[in-house]
Amino acid sequence: MAALPSLRQLSYLVTLSETLHFTEAARRSFVTQSTLSGGIMELERLLGGVLVERDRQNVRLTPLGEQVVGRARVLLADAQDLMRLSREMSEPLTGDLHLGVIPTIAPFLLAPLLEEVHKQLPKIQLHLHEAQSEKIVEKLEHGNLDMVLLALPFDTRGLKVAEVTKETLFLVYNKADQNAVQAKSLDDLDISRLMLLEEGHCLRDHALSACPIGERKNDHRLKASSLPTLVEMVSADLGFTLLPEIAIHTNMIKANPDLAVKEIEAGPSRTLALVTRKSTPLQSEFDVLLQILQKITSDLH
Repeated sequence: MAALPSLRQLSYLVTLSETLHFTEAARRSFVTQSTLSGGIMELERLLGGVLVERDRQNVRLTPLGEQVVGRARVLLADAQDLMRLSREMSEPLTGDLHLGVIPTIAPFLLAPLLEEVHKQLPKIQLHLHEAQSEKIVEKLEHGNLDMVLLALPFDTRGLKVAEVTKETLFLVYNKADQNAVQAKSLDDLDISRLMLLEEGHCLRDHALSACPIGERKNDHRLKASSLPTLVEMVSADLGFTLLPEIAIHTNMIKANPDLAVKEIEAGPSRTLALVTRKSTPLQSEFDVLLQILQKITSDLH
């Protein structure tokens, strides 16, 4: 049987692809630069092709190197799951669990989630990672996260998906905005005053999906980097926005006397979902976490 690449060699290549710098990749891998370089050269010999182009100024992956990195990430994630499977069989519902959460969910669910996990999974150490959907899904695929909590529709790329809840996006507006006060549907609104989160937030895409805005690449409307900033912009009567149901019951909205909230006809919605790899060894943890999240969101609604 022909010699096969080692997981260590594949790990060196993946780390180098992330840094494009041999010294930094070696530091992250806790080896010397010569050890990392030697491992990648041996990997190239085994595979029979050049994976990395090197010169004095730059390091870049070849087309073959890019393909190998993609396959390597899957193999490394599966290997991590294999190690976790052994632990799960001998000591179920114990150890570290890394959960990714998007910013338009995290502020509203994390406190009750942490409380319930502490009660129901006392031997689990939950580590939370907040980032936009694309980033946490990528980390999940690479094995850096165990599960992610995000909002659909979003491309989950063949991962295991379980629905937590569906929620409507509500119109949030300044009470002085007479157009919004009288509007019953999106068609009644001055869409030029719709304020959104910055690109990369899936809530932005969910809102846009129901709005007749036209060519979005030429969209110059006001944008915010976070939900609290978006709410402050509405409070200043700079426009209106669409927020998920879990946000409208918070003090961020209730404590602001200038704001009003209402449901509109044929308004957009989103689905909160818990996502993991199909190969996950943490099925028991996934099931318990899903039940906890479904109970929390049911209580909030």
